[in-house]
Amino acid sequence: MNEVFLSSLSIRPMTVGDIDAIVDIDRRVIGKSRLDYWEKLVPQNPQYPFSSLVAEFEGKVIGFVVGEVSGWEFGVPDTIGWLSIIGVDPDYQHKGVARRLSQEFVKNLKTIGVSVIYTLVNWNDWDLLKFFRAMGFARGGDMINLELKVE
Repeated sequence: MNEVFLSSLSIRPMTVGDIDAIVDIDRRVIGKSRLDYWEKLVPQNPQYPFSSLVAEFEGKVIGFVVGEVSGWEFGVPDTIGWLSIIGVDPDYQHKGVARRLSQEFVKNLKTIGVSVIYTLVNWNDWDLLKFFRAMGFARGGDMINLELKVE
């Protein structure tokens, strides 16, 4: 069943026309609607159109991944990719959608010369840590997350 499902899944570049579906998935996953957030985040004219993707099944957007290629931020070269957000409709979770999106994301960034991809995960989010570990991600080397609470 899963192989048939995955073979009929299509992955394509994200467009502004996908915002409503993405907002709905996000709302169902986190419990609140963030239309303003997604209108700012979904690229209008992306520099790298294959770094933000959606997964479609039978014409319906059921998942997405948003990423980018750095431009020398934090002293790292522009061959660094960032996987910012990945989301899957709860009705389609645990069926390989996130894996397919991630694999396509990595493949796309590799074709434009990206040599390392970073992502940030909450240390206590064991399911997400397990997912990224299965995708080949490991704890980073020289960079650490620093935080300043502004009150």
